Amino acid sequence: MNKRSWIGPVLILLGCYLFFFRKEAMSTGSLFGHFWPTMFIIPLGLFFHWLYFSLTERRAIGLLIPGGILFTVGLVCQLSTLFDSWQYLWPGFILAPAIGLFEFYWFGNRNKYLLIPINILGALSLLFFAVFSLGTLYNRMILGQPLLAIALIVIGAGVMIAPKSKRRF
Repeated sequence: MNKRSWIGPVLILLGCYLFFFRKEAMSTGSLFGHFWPTMFIIPLGLFFHWLYFSLTERRAIGLLIPGGILFTVGLVCQLSTLFDSWQYLWPGFILAPAIGLFEFYWFGNRNKYLLIPINILGALSLLFFAVFSLGTLYNRMILGQPLLAIALIVIGAGVMIAPKSKRRF
């Protein structure tokens, strides 16, 4: 293996660490504490993908499910650890099996019944991302509640004042 293939990403991670965490003293423990997903989980997910794509016969399609799950979980854990955002990114753990199953669907025989759990898990994850992200944005707004109250009053008044339609059902 070429030295540049692994030294480059290590230097990038070290630079990101020094940029984002300037106030902390750099030690081996803090490096492991911040980059454990990049060191252990993400490479394992990439290893499963490499196994599948390196085989010429492509019979081991099942390797993509744990590969997609581990890679997605590794990304969620890495982002959550670096930015201390576990409370916002936890729906990524629901999304991880959906991504693993989607890879299985995409590179496999495209069994349409796999789309059912993929869509359910994906929609559930997206719903939780939206609810918790919008809830956080709403709570951090200074005028959040008064602005919502005024909007509801205006919409309610508009509904009461608007002429009734003459459509019959």
